[in-house]
Amino acid sequence: MQRHERLQQDVKIALSDIIRNDVKEPSVTGLISVTDVKITPDQKYAKVYVSIFGKCNKNKVLEALKKATGFIKMELGKRVRMKNMPAITFELDDSMEYGAHMDKVIKEVMDRDNK
Repeated sequence: MQRHERLQQDVKIALSDIIRNDVKEPSVTGLISVTDVKITPDQKYAKVYVSIFGKCNKNKVLEALKKATGFIKMELGKRVRMKNMPAITFELDDSMEYGAHMDKVIKEVMDRDNK
């Protein structure tokens, strides 16, 4: 595995732990999963893709994560050694939700055809 890919994986693991255990923002609720992290080669920017499950307002959770970015960067700096600490942006990844929806639609069609 290349160094850059390993760095992205290390950041993904660290961010998952930080969001799950250390962020005390009350709006950060539900099951939040870091699905991917893309860091630019110069390490100045990191795009973090999160999947949010549960009956919470996803946009509110995303805004709370954005508010906690300073704290998250500080904790990330303690856990992952990097040349530069990137500016972090959070993006909603709804691919898991979309996949679950498609599974449901396919199952309904299959059930209808089998009758």
